Amino acid sequence: MAVSGALADSAVVYRSELSFRNRVGRSLWAVVWWTLVRPSPRSFHAWRRLWLRLFGAQVASSASIYPSARIWAPWHLEMGHRSALGDYVDCYNVDRVVLEEGAVASQYAFLCTASHDISDPRHRLITAPVRLCRSSWVCAGAYVNMGVTLGEGAVAAARAVVVKDVAPWTVVGGNPARFLKARTLRDDNGRDPSPGSS
Repeated sequence: MAVSGALADSAVVYRSELSFRNRVGRSLWAVVWWTLVRPSPRSFHAWRRLWLRLFGAQVASSASIYPSARIWAPWHLEMGHRSALGDYVDCYNVDRVVLEEGAVASQYAFLCTASHDISDPRHRLITAPVRLCRSSWVCAGAYVNMGVTLGEGAVAAARAVVVKDVAPWTVVGGNPARFLKARTLRDDNGRDPSPGSS
């Protein structure tokens, strides 16, 4: 019962640890996103890149951001060439989110950089960055937890719940995500082009 009482009290005493400037910036961004960016045609990636950059994002000229994607704080977003945030991706970037060259987050993926310390009665905010390395892929509906790095070429299968780093060129899936197999690439003739292959 004492624990329950402490939890009940914590709901009352929690205070946001985010700065006033942060809250104002996010409010302005929400207005811009919903009025000027979200209604934009699907193919208008350059228009969305422009607004993200105006709010502090580092976005390469060939990056794709789909209009239904949700980006919490543009100033914490970095996207390399040919990277993509697909339809209805939730980029909850209280901390930094980096998509390196060719990295993709597919529809309904959730990139989460923040939570609350459940051992703290005041539920202190905790954050850690998420990094999708070169050519990695977060498939449809997958969840990537704060502090996680997907290595180069790694794949988080559809609906995976990824709570720890994923080694390069591996595929993980399930809840929690576990190793499924190594990822190999084939050339146009169906052969493995990796060094040392026959």
